[in-house]
Amino acid sequence: MILAGSLVCGAASAHRQGAVPLTEAAGHAQTRAQGGLSLDAVVQMVQQRYNARVVRAETRQENGRTVYVLRLLNADGKVWTVRVDADSGAVL
Repeated sequence: MILAGSLVCGAASAHRQGAVPLTEAAGHAQTRAQGGLSLDAVVQMVQQRYNARVVRAETRQENGRTVYVLRLLNADGKVWTVRVDADSGAVL
């Protein structure tokens, strides 16, 4: 529950700074409790890997697995979507 609260607070402060808040914070905390990767860990990994900022995130169930769907924005203004398996961290 503490993780969910911190994600909600972090999203609220990011929104005040002009960033688009990340969605479904409670669902992401639940995924971590079940042994998967946290949304924070996946966001950091993807931002470093692609040198871009995550501007939106959501959790989906696809074929019985939890998948984070992240929208990215780079310095050139390019926007694209990355899907990440919540259990393994593999980019799909």
